[in-house]
Amino acid sequence: RFRGREGLLVFVIATLAVPTQLGIIPMFMMMKQFGWTGSLGAIIIPTLVTAFGVFFMRQYLVENIPDELIEAARVDGASMIGTFWHVGVPAARPAMAILSLFTFMTAWTDYLWPMLVAPQNPTLQVALNQLQSARYVDYTIVMTGALLATIPLLVLFILAGKQLVSGIMAGAVKG
Repeated sequence: RFRGREGLLVFVIATLAVPTQLGIIPMFMMMKQFGWTGSLGAIIIPTLVTAFGVFFMRQYLVENIPDELIEAARVDGASMIGTFWHVGVPAARPAMAILSLFTFMTAWTDYLWPMLVAPQNPTLQVALNQLQSARYVDYTIVMTGALLATIPLLVLFILAGKQLVSGIMAGAVKG
């Protein structure tokens, strides 16, 4: 708890009302200054932390980690980092799995940002669009590409499914 945390939270939530397209030019300029244009890092790094993710994790942790549990860890002699690793992370694991699934899906299906920042290295979605923009469209290749584009999402959903079910069951038992 710190002074101004409510105002900071309101600011983070207010950024959700700003359209993503307004940030494309400043973000591109930053990537160009960093020398990341044309690289995979310019596609991945800007999508790692979002206002939705901050708000989602904050709400989950406020509702699921009681203050008494943190105080008990401090009484037991745990440091702030120890409390984070041994109390916070295990309690937040279901939410982290869901947020990582959402974040990956958002980055994986993004079309505009990868097309702008790395046109010479097209992502799968940009390449699928290029397959469809030809004069003659071979739909077998396009559908094969669409199938290949969904396989990583299915694999990630299966891997995160255990955490998803444990999070749902924890919420169901808690009432």
